[in-house]
Amino acid sequence: MGLPDAISACLFDLDGVLTGTAVLHRKAWKRTFDEFLKHREGPNFRPFTDQDYYAYVDGRPRADGVRTFLASRAITLPEGLPDDPAGAETVNGVGNTKNVRLLRVIDEEGVSPYPGSVRYIKSAYDAGLKIAVVTSSANGKQVLDAADLSRYVHVRIDGVVIRDQELRGKPAPDSFLAAARALNVHPDQAAVFEDALSGVEAGRAGEFGFVVGVNRNDQAEALREHGADVVVNDLAELLER
Repeated sequence: MGLPDAISACLFDLDGVLTGTAVLHRKAWKRTFDEFLKHREGPNFRPFTDQDYYAYVDGRPRADGVRTFLASRAITLPEGLPDDPAGAETVNGVGNTKNVRLLRVIDEEGVSPYPGSVRYIKSAYDAGLKIAVVTSSANGKQVLDAADLSRYVHVRIDGVVIRDQELRGKPAPDSFLAAARALNVHPDQAAVFEDALSGVEAGRAGEFGFVVGVNRNDQAEALREHGADVVVNDLAELLER
């Protein structure tokens, strides 16, 4: 599997590692933030960029992403409540607006798993490794089901679990540590697979046995700098090592 011999569990991020839905998240965030900024600042607003996405949003729980990006623009909103309606000018309201847009984009464009990732997770499952999916998205179950990957997953730690268990989001290691506990493995027996810099940081902070950086966005060096032990462009590359 291209992993150290001591590894007995694989902890996969979802969007950008197993499925191409990271692109859909980015589209939904851009539509949401651009609409919000235009309403707040007028037609000369500064748009949300891909650089903003990777720096402030990628890999983080929804509310954390809203809070962190808006702070970069010196904007502070009230927190609101988790069930705030889309359109409400609160942290949760902006996040829920994004989620409505994301589900619409998923419905329009569908969910496609990366073929190399399907090959890898199936090989890991067949080899008897324990498998968890660790995602900040609250739509983890829907995406896994749509991609036909749920059959390989023993444990899912998603945005709903993170909220209910009051776990800190990535780059804190809490969600990955929760997955290791649920699989009954020590962190040094688990490998983390991440495409987001915040996720790689979380894997390193949790002292996991191996951290795989998945280079979907031409940031191989940054993944290494943030703590990846190895960087690949596709998970199937690991099967050839």
